[in-house]
Amino acid sequence: MDIFLFLLAPLAASLILTGIHAYLGVHVVERGVIFVDLALAQIAALGAVVALIMGLDPHGGSAYWISLGFTFMGAFIFSVAKSKRAHIPQEAFIGIAYAVASAAAILAMSKATGETEHLKDMLVGNILAVSWPEVGRTAALYGAIGVFHFIFRKRFLLISMNPKEAEAQGISVQLWDFLFYASFGLVVTSSVAIAGVLLVFCYLIVPSVGAMLFTDRIGPRLAIGWTMGTLVSALGVVLSVKLDTPTGATIVCTFGGVLVLMYLVHLLVYHKRGGAQERQLKGAGDRAYGAENK
Repeated sequence: MDIFLFLLAPLAASLILTGIHAYLGVHVVERGVIFVDLALAQIAALGAVVALIMGLDPHGGSAYWISLGFTFMGAFIFSVAKSKRAHIPQEAFIGIAYAVASAAAILAMSKATGETEHLKDMLVGNILAVSWPEVGRTAALYGAIGVFHFIFRKRFLLISMNPKEAEAQGISVQLWDFLFYASFGLVVTSSVAIAGVLLVFCYLIVPSVGAMLFTDRIGPRLAIGWTMGTLVSALGVVLSVKLDTPTGATIVCTFGGVLVLMYLVHLLVYHKRGGAQERQLKGAGDRAYGAENK
C-alpha cells in the first residue's frame, strides 16, 4: 500500500503526459517534423540558462516565463521557416535550430557561476518526485490546450495532413502553424521539467508510430496510442521501483521494448493476411484458367 501511494502521483502525471502527447504526436508524425520537440525543448533550456545568468531561480516562475518566451520565438521561427523548394525539408530548419540553441546554451552556461546542477535536474526531470500540486497544474494547463485543439481539430488536422488543401480553402497556414507550435511548445516546456527530454520524446512519438503499424485512421490511432502510453507508463514506473533504476530511462526502454513487440505482431498479422490474399488470388486465377479450358 505504501508503494502504491508513493507511485500514485507519478502514475497520474504519466497518464496526463500520455493524453496530450499521443495526440500531438499524430500531428508531428503527419507533418514529418519528428524532432521538433527536442528542438523546442533545447530552445526552452536556452531560456532557462539566460534566466540563470540573470540570477533567477531556474525552478521559479520568472525562469519559466523566460523559457516560455524563448519557446514562443522558436514556434514563430518554425511556423515561417518553410522553403518553397521541395528538396529542403522543414526538418532541416528544425535541426539547425536545435544545434544553434544547444551551442548557445553551452556558451551561456560557460559564463554561469553556479546552480548548473539545478538546471540539469530541471532538464533531465524526475517523474518520481512529482507532487500533487504539480500534477494539478499540469492537468489544468493540458486540459485547456486539449480543449483549444478539440475546438479547432478539423483545421489543425487538415493543415497537418493536407496543407495544400488548407491553402486552397483560404486558411492562413502560417498563422495556424504558429498556433500549433506555440501550444506544442507550451506543452513541451512544462513536460520537460517533469519528465525529461527523452521521456517526453517517447510519449510524443512512440505511441503514434506504434498505432500507425495497425491503422491509418485518426480515431483508432489515438485509441491505440493512449492505451499503449497508459500501459507502458504503469509498467515502466513499477519496474523502476522494483529494479531500483532511474524512472525516466526505465519507461523509455519499456517504450522501446513494447514497440518492438508491436512491430513483431504487425509482421505476423500482415504476413498471414498477405498469405491469405495471395492464396485467394491464386485460387481465383486457377478457377478462371479452368473455366477457359472448358
